[in-house]
Order: sequence, then structure tokens, then C-alpha cells
Amino acid sequence: MSAGEREGTRVAVIDYEMGNLFSVRHACRHVGLNAFMTSNGKDILRADAAILPGVGAFGKAMGNLVCLDMVSPIKEFIASGKPFMGICLGMQLLFSESEEFGVTSGLNVVEGRIVKFPPATDPCMRVKVPHIGWSRVSCPREKADFWKRSPLSRVPSGAHMYFVHSFYPIPEDKEIILSFTTYGETAFCSCVMKDNLFATQFHPEKSAALGLQIYSQWGSLVRGMAARNE
Repeated sequence: MSAGEREGTRVAVIDYEMGNLFSVRHACRHVGLNAFMTSNGKDILRADAAILPGVGAFGKAMGNLVCLDMVSPIKEFIASGKPFMGICLGMQLLFSESEEFGVTSGLNVVEGRIVKFPPATDPCMRVKVPHIGWSRVSCPREKADFWKRSPLSRVPSGAHMYFVHSFYPIPEDKEIILSFTTYGETAFCSCVMKDNLFATQFHPEKSAALGLQIYSQWGSLVRGMAARNE
């Protein structure tokens, strides 16, 4: 891919002072996307695609987005129909609310809530929280076609991806659930897709070759849409 093609597909990695920005930018550049970090709403809106990464507490993250005046630009960007990816905490922020440290409102782009892993009822199934490490990301049996039309299309169901989290999403609309993951006794939604929005609870940029394959497939969608909009 030429430098000109990379320059034509600009991806805003949203910097709200809580995220694995450099690894996300590196993953984007590895697959030929011109990724740049920004805290400026106008820069976000001018980009061809945007990524909301994140690691940390939900309430602090929402506070930072408000203080940096990025809530409206993010919502406007998603409403524009351009490709948008949420990663880990960035996925959770898209939901209506989180119960972390008391109920906190989110961006409400996706209706649903973020909840903590429940304590195990079976002593043999006790697991550590936070959930840190590699777990399987599986396709619900009835969602095979949905999976094939997503950035997971070249990832086999049951592949291992890297997670770091204590809370997980419960979408109200089950149709947007793209994958599930089981940790201890809990089977939870680990990826959603709704129109131009794609979001993962796991970290693709930390998930070796298959994680980069997700960026590659998402990048193809970004370039295709950017070409159609020229």
C-alpha cells in the first residue's frame, strides 16, 4: 500500500488520558492505516474512522470525556455512519451506564449496562477478578453469517484473545452480540456490532497475529467506505 493510500484513510485514536494509545496506533499502522492520536473534537469529526480505546475506571473516563468536550463529537461521529471501534473500557463507555463505583451514565450509544463479574456459586469455579489473560472468543451458533460480515471474519470461533477487565457489558438488544466469552461461571458478551459500530471487550492489539487480523479486516472496511465517500 502506498503512502498516498495511508494518508487517505485517517483514523483518529481518541486520547482522553486513559488508554493504550500507542499500541492501538501501532496496530493500525501495521495494517496500513494512517492513525493519529487526538483530544480535539474537530479532528475526530474530520477523520475517516475513529477508535475509542481505554483502560481504567468508567467514572473517571466519562469525566475526562466531558472535561475534554469530546462527548458530542464522539456521538456525532458515530451518527455520521463512519467506522467506529471501541476497545475494552472504550467499548463499555458506549453503553448506557455502569455500576462501577456506583451507577454512572455512559455515552448511551448502545442501550445496556456494564456489570461486575458475580461471585462464583461453585467453589471449584472461583476465578480471579479482574479477568486478566487469554480467553476464547466464540461465535453464537445462530450468528455465523453475522460473524462472516464482521471484522472477525478471518478469526476462527473459539480463538483466544487477551482480556483485562473486572466488568462486562449486557446489551439490551441481543441481536448486536457478535461473540461471547466464558470466564468461570459467566458467559458474557465480548464483542458487539451495530451498523458502523464495532466494539470488543478484549484487546485485539494485544492478541498477537489474530488480533492484528481483526485490525486488518476493520481497516478494509474503513478504506472501502473512505473510497465511496470521495
